Amino acid sequence: MTVETMWEGRFLAVRKQGNWEYAERQGEIAAAVIVATDPDGRLVLVEQYRVPIGRNCIELPAGLVGDETAGEAVIDGARRELEEETGYRAGRIEDCGLFYSSPGMTSECFTIVRATDLVRVGEGGGTAEEGITVHHVMPADVPRFIAERRAAGLGIDAKILLLLDIATVERSS
Repeated sequence: MTVETMWEGRFLAVRKQGNWEYAERQGEIAAAVIVATDPDGRLVLVEQYRVPIGRNCIELPAGLVGDETAGEAVIDGARRELEEETGYRAGRIEDCGLFYSSPGMTSECFTIVRATDLVRVGEGGGTAEEGITVHHVMPADVPRFIAERRAAGLGIDAKILLLLDIATVERSS
């Protein structure tokens, strides 16, 4: 079946195949999503304004891999993004696998990594235009934290569901 390009930008393209329209990530760019735990056992979350939803959003630290350096390894990109966004350097990063964000709408995928043995090496906050706020939350407090942020009008990234599961396991232990 023929694939038609409806629109194409630097990082995304919108394609149509039959009646199906979808977004596709351009080039060899990957993404890493980081589940990071600080030395006190708190999860490290980030908050930043997201243009598509028009509000701040609570998320796991994450970023593009290979957008600055072609051929960058996912672990290296995750390490770089964690430090840039949160100010933490990870002593250990474990690859937890590749996942698709919304396979009915986009080809976008990301690798989840677990970052431990964190050492504070900077302020974090991302680049000047990102304006990232770093939050530290104990696993058992994640449901309350998310409910408070949602009530305050913030968006909640779907990948936060990973943490809600962790919080449930923590409470039942």
